[in-house]
Amino acid sequence: MKIIFLGQAGFYIEAGNKKILIDPYLSDSVAKIQPQNKRRQPIDVAYLFVKPDFLVITHNHGDHYDKETLSHYLSEKSEITVLSPFSVWQDIKAYGGKNNFILVSSGTIRTEGNIKFTAIKAEHSDPYAIGIILEYENTKYYFTGDTLYNENIFSQLPEDIYAVFLPINGKGNNMNMADAAAFAKRIKAEKVIPVHFGMFDNMSPEEFDCRNKVIPEIYEEIKI
Repeated sequence: MKIIFLGQAGFYIEAGNKKILIDPYLSDSVAKIQPQNKRRQPIDVAYLFVKPDFLVITHNHGDHYDKETLSHYLSEKSEITVLSPFSVWQDIKAYGGKNNFILVSSGTIRTEGNIKFTAIKAEHSDPYAIGIILEYENTKYYFTGDTLYNENIFSQLPEDIYAVFLPINGKGNNMNMADAAAFAKRIKAEKVIPVHFGMFDNMSPEEFDCRNKVIPEIYEEIKI
């Protein structure tokens, strides 16, 4: 499986012949509402022309559910399977068309061919926020979305998570580096990929104290 970091907490994924987008933020829309959060990373417009088969939105904050970005993918003619929690689903389904808008919550499973999506609880300021476990070829990749360390999450997780992608910025109801490291250790993930840094801040992921971390580079494939 090919996983490319899009910045913030966004990913472009190729699983066989299927293309998946998770929380793509490829605009500077947040700065229009919060000028202090001006984008610090470039926009690679090539990713705006991707035609995804699946789109996962973990919650309703602008750097995850970005309508300026989504307008490049969703239309009346697109045929995308969209997985989102209620806070997003109640709005995003208005795109209509041939798209399949699926409402998911903690514990929801959706299987599409050899790809399996499992929604996981996230502890965030959006009470409907989720993370997602993407399973492909018997390997589990856990994209936590925005979340704090919460004991109620762990009972939902399998024991064989290969890679976890988790926030380290410590703001906006996200784990800080210490909690993220403890979280990763708790779930015994083989690979730990820190995200949610560098878009609105000058945080360095090099300071993330985690022995099996893999620091992603924007628009580069994550070698895990």
